[in-house]
Amino acid sequence: MEFLRELFQFMKARKKWWLAPVVLVLLLLGVLLVIGGGSAIAPFIYTLF
Repeated sequence: MEFLRELFQFMKARKKWWLAPVVLVLLLLGVLLVIGGGSAIAPFIYTLF
């Protein structure tokens, strides 16, 4: 979580707000893969990719 806090502080200080959607999409994809990897819905998630 410290990494995310530092990333947010970097975006705030450098005015790099265009990075926020990129980071959000990467986090959502990561969460989707982690949750879908070991569950019963994994075959349905893998068809999206």
